[in-house]
Amino acid sequence: MAMSVCSIRGHSRRDFLSAAATGALATGCSAALPMRAGATAVPQDAARPAARLQPFDMADVTLAEGPFLHAQRMTEAYLMRLDPDRMLHNFRVNAGLKPKAPVYGGWESVETWADINCHGHTLGHYLSACALAWASTRDARYRRRIDYIAAELAECQKAANSGLVCAFPKGAALVTAHLRGEKITGVPWYTLHKLYAGLRDAVLLADSALSRAVLLRLADWGVVATRPLSDAEFETMLDTEHGGMNEIYADLYFMTGTADYRTLAKRFSHQAILQPLARGRDHLDGMHANTQVPKIVGFQRVYEATGDAAYRDAAAFFWRTVAHTRSFATGGHGDNEHFFAMADFGDHVFSPKGSETCCQHNMLKLTRALFLHDPQPGYADYYERTLYNGILASQDPDSGMATYFQGARPGYMKLYHTPEDSFWCCTGTGMENHVKYRDSIYFHDESALYVNLFIPSSVTWADKGAVLSQATSFPDRPATELRWTLRRPTRMTLKLRHPGWSPTATVLVNGAEAQRSTAAGRYLEIDRTWQDGDWVELRLEMQPGVETIPAAPDIAAFTYGPLVLAGAFGRDGLAPGSDIVVNERNYGKYNDAPFAVPTLAGDPRALAQGIRPSGRPLEFTLASADGTPVRLVPYHRIAHERYATYWQVKPAPA
Repeated sequence: MAMSVCSIRGHSRRDFLSAAATGALATGCSAALPMRAGATAVPQDAARPAARLQPFDMADVTLAEGPFLHAQRMTEAYLMRLDPDRMLHNFRVNAGLKPKAPVYGGWESVETWADINCHGHTLGHYLSACALAWASTRDARYRRRIDYIAAELAECQKAANSGLVCAFPKGAALVTAHLRGEKITGVPWYTLHKLYAGLRDAVLLADSALSRAVLLRLADWGVVATRPLSDAEFETMLDTEHGGMNEIYADLYFMTGTADYRTLAKRFSHQAILQPLARGRDHLDGMHANTQVPKIVGFQRVYEATGDAAYRDAAAFFWRTVAHTRSFATGGHGDNEHFFAMADFGDHVFSPKGSETCCQHNMLKLTRALFLHDPQPGYADYYERTLYNGILASQDPDSGMATYFQGARPGYMKLYHTPEDSFWCCTGTGMENHVKYRDSIYFHDESALYVNLFIPSSVTWADKGAVLSQATSFPDRPATELRWTLRRPTRMTLKLRHPGWSPTATVLVNGAEAQRSTAAGRYLEIDRTWQDGDWVELRLEMQPGVETIPAAPDIAAFTYGPLVLAGAFGRDGLAPGSDIVVNERNYGKYNDAPFAVPTLAGDPRALAQGIRPSGRPLEFTLASADGTPVRLVPYHRIAHERYATYWQVKPAPA
């Protein structure tokens, strides 16, 4: 394959990012690729769909004080505490080089986790997180770490005389066996996908030339290594978890214009999953959930690269199936990493291993990708719910560590990874989650600015000479205020989301009522010539609610607006540190001491109507069956104590 680094070297970062104007870079990066106007790497043609909206460059969005900025800072501190040389240990071993530091424990350690064979996945996530942190903060320390890691990987490629760099046991021999169709123990493509993605993010978000060189050599190795496989052999290989390799090669096509990359993106698209979904058939029962979600993100990406509607239809149907019929109230899904038949909801909802956090991470990537092409408020509603009750809820606000699962067993407690000895899949996505909050607050087309999330922040729309600042204490108060800073009077449309959870919405412009809406689940449009200093207030309405499903109407979760309310039970019977977990194999067995959860009785809808404010922001009480008050707080604020998000509601006493 005649492909050199020079084919994409010389373009600026913004040149690559601008390709999203044609739909090119709308979903590829874990940041979902911010962009600006400029030259594109791949010219648009009629066969490829153009995205209707564009996100803003993350550097153009600033977070103000609040829980999301706090979570970002906690992750930033963790990223700086990690040692790249320890993550590079097994890469150097596989390349025949002497390691510079001892390897980390947990999933990164050959001695204890050789059977999983996903060593090295953490380094890929770490590269993505550092690229996201650089894009968010412009802190030069992240660029230095990225370039150091890329230089080390380049040295490994040189020493091994191969584009392949990996850290899992048996190294290249494991990949070779997999390509030959032999039965293997491990998931080499899954692990490599994280490295590809980290290098891609380093290129597109941090403009790292060193990462670009390593990425292209690795990409070309993949083309050559897989070329001898027949379509049937390739499809058999895809039965083993392989992450979002189709997404990566579609991104590489948009970055370079190289047709071989687009071809490989299609070959990495698992037909056994694609074809039923494209025909609108849900065949997900029993499947490993996070094996599938990255594939579906890739399907949407391949659609953007090819215009083939089957990929789009499969992605959209999968999203509707998972978001609308397979998700818990928190936006998570699955039990012990697998989809289950919703008719068996009662057998799975109380598992300690529900709602795998990296599934939520990838579902939000998919949601965002679909929204850019079809900006429906339902996508934003799901994004908001999962962002609060899944992603923000996943971080320990005191240590910055993250959850693997977020189980709904009554009386359970969130369990967090250790700083150096866990490194689960969700540890890796957890590094990324909390440094990318600013990527989905605002979007725009040529003349309209969309406000999707109510997070204290500001956005600069350079092409309009405009800054929009958002001041809000949401969700403590269901309102937000937005103020324009403009170089000159400018005609624009401001689109404010009227969420599906709010019965009413009122818009005030400069203190005067401009719109009142009772039709939830739409965008309220304010089209006018704005003056410097103009301000807009959006007032919403949050009410207690309840969520059940037809298969188990006596199992209920209570909500307040987009927030899941959790029963908060304190730490009775829990030893200090019992929520910090090293061994994933024993995950869920650390806090099984007997605990008497209060009993609820009656009709779930009537119980929701009986939820009363306690006098503190977002704290409520609900009477239990014996009249004792149960304390309810937002699930994302639960940490270090027992909780319940779902309740087995008993019939009311006769």
